[in-house]
Amino acid sequence: MNKTGVKKMLLTLGAAITALAAGWYALFGLKPYSVTATEINQRYAYTLSQPVELTLQSDDSNGYHFSYTSFDGARVNGYMRLPEAGNNISRPVPVLIGAHAMGRSHVRWWHESYKDRPTRESTDKITAMALAKGYAVVTIDARNHGERKDPDLGIAELLHNLHWWGKREPYEAMLIDTVRDHRVLLDWLSTQPQFDAERIDITGYSMGAHVSLLLAAVDDRVKRVAAVVPPHINNYTAIVAPLNMLTGLADNPVLLFSANDDEYASKKQNKALFNALPNTDKQHYVFGGGHVLPADYVQHFETWL
Repeated sequence: MNKTGVKKMLLTLGAAITALAAGWYALFGLKPYSVTATEINQRYAYTLSQPVELTLQSDDSNGYHFSYTSFDGARVNGYMRLPEAGNNISRPVPVLIGAHAMGRSHVRWWHESYKDRPTRESTDKITAMALAKGYAVVTIDARNHGERKDPDLGIAELLHNLHWWGKREPYEAMLIDTVRDHRVLLDWLSTQPQFDAERIDITGYSMGAHVSLLLAAVDDRVKRVAAVVPPHINNYTAIVAPLNMLTGLADNPVLLFSANDDEYASKKQNKALFNALPNTDKQHYVFGGGHVLPADYVQHFETWL
């Protein structure tokens, strides 16, 4: 085949690939959409047929494994621990809710390793620090994580379907329903005399940071947020984009941690998020490297707690 023939063949192949890509995008590609404040409020709302009750099982570490029925009948599991013995717990104690990363579970807030795999996000160190400072720490498994994994739709498949086939609903529902699970938990926490309902804070890593910002935006019972490397979320999944919920964060001081080479949020995107946060009581700690921060990032919680 001469050069002219090769050139024609390559042009034809390129045109075919372009046409296929355009067809795929038209049929399946995620497309941005807009969302109103009313739509956000409606989507994150929930109703309970009866007051929430936790089933508690104590252990020998001043803690409790627990479970409860959420707004839609789903069973939620978690663990909480009261402050270290020796702290004055004669009056209500503040609460720190810990939200785990995607693919992890609430166990990562309690152990430096799990199933022989280290807790690289160092969330267990935050828990230890909070307990030592007199906080109760509470954690639950997110939807489709930990003990709540969906055998018919794993996280990898859910994300594959999101990015390749434009199926945003399962991804959005996982996050929204996790937020609503936390709101049901808040219903219980805020009525228990051992906890200070005016001092309920939340922190999370990666997806947990994302969930933390969403929860604080829709529920004013959460006072402060420490968001560690939240992924950048745009209007391709607008109903779960924190940038669309800034009004709800106006009363929340925010501590933001980010990395300069994070594969899930660029330096520019992290700066834009921080600048957009409406409460002037905010701090931004920036680290070199990627999504897994150096372990010493935890030291900045010392003064925050």
